[in-house]
Amino acid sequence: MKLAVIYYSKTGQTKEMAETIVAGMEKAGCEGRLFSVEEPVDAAYLKESAGIVFGSPTYMATSHWRMTRWLLEESKGISFAGKLGGGFATAHYAQGGSDTAILSMLGVLLVKGMLVYSSGSAFGQPFIHHGPVALDAVGDHYEESKAIFEVFGQRFAEKAIELFGK
Repeated sequence: MKLAVIYYSKTGQTKEMAETIVAGMEKAGCEGRLFSVEEPVDAAYLKESAGIVFGSPTYMATSHWRMTRWLLEESKGISFAGKLGGGFATAHYAQGGSDTAILSMLGVLLVKGMLVYSSGSAFGQPFIHHGPVALDAVGDHYEESKAIFEVFGQRFAEKAIELFGK
């Protein structure tokens, strides 16, 4: 099964977490590919993908304008209807708005007809409400978050397999 992660990264941290999600997808037996909104995406691959996770750094308590522009304008020729969708964010501080950044992307995914997945608390620890978040200015949170991002990727892939078959 094909899955994708589409992200914007200014410092490389969001890209690193996107790579970690893909590792989790692959752990579940799926093919995962990364796409930066700064480069042309492979629309044919996205069409064949059962699910797509979107990631952004947090700016002003929302997703970065570059990610928003891609979702609202540059992706117009790509159908997301019926696909599994999810989101993640990176931020500096816990009160930096990372949850609202994720929710700003998830709202667009719902409008585009995607089935939104968060993992929630249904699968136990680690609880991943809305989507995973990595904070770089809070102790060792950034490095410790990698395990949660990998779990999210694996759970996302397992849900895609459950919904759409292998």
